[in-house]
Amino acid sequence: LVFSSSATVYGWPKEVPCTEEFPLSATNPYGRTKLVIEDICRDLQRSDPDWKIILLRYFNPVGAHPSGYIGEDPLGVPNNLMPYVQQVAVGRRPALTVYGTDYNTKDGTGVRDYIHVVDLADGHIAALRKLYEDSDRIGCEVYNLGTGKGTSVLEMVAAFEKACGKKIPLVYAGRRAGDAETVYAATAKAEKELKWKGQVWGGGDVQRP
Repeated sequence: LVFSSSATVYGWPKEVPCTEEFPLSATNPYGRTKLVIEDICRDLQRSDPDWKIILLRYFNPVGAHPSGYIGEDPLGVPNNLMPYVQQVAVGRRPALTVYGTDYNTKDGTGVRDYIHVVDLADGHIAALRKLYEDSDRIGCEVYNLGTGKGTSVLEMVAAFEKACGKKIPLVYAGRRAGDAETVYAATAKAEKELKWKGQVWGGGDVQRP
């Protein structure tokens, strides 16, 4: 079993990068659901060792398949940064609201680890391969899927503007409850055990190599 978990299980980490051994403490309902399901997976494996489970903690997925046929284009208000930026760019929304400009970061906005969806798909393949090849040594394992690099909201907006040649109107607002300041992944475990590595691309180029 491969479960799609989330970096939200780390809550507001006291330090970064986040390793898989960090204390777990979700700060919002979404993160709490991931924590509960992770606990269920661990309980399941302990009760029946025949279960082999890998928990993949996604950081912030972005991007689309290079073909352009598979991507994120929600009909309603987007929950994630880049779909919102894209809707502003094409005129479907008047401006991007940036929540929090007084964080202790390089430009005052929140910092996240943005990972391309194609890299995430490759991470799933690597996890399935691990389950198949090393099943005798796996109980319930956890891996971060991220790039190991933090990129701020404004850096992501600037990268998008550079790529599309269009200015994105911004509206600044206060912090949202439950939003952590800086979260990015420690990736050594996934690199060593899954033989997988995400591409670092977030702040410089909004296209995956």
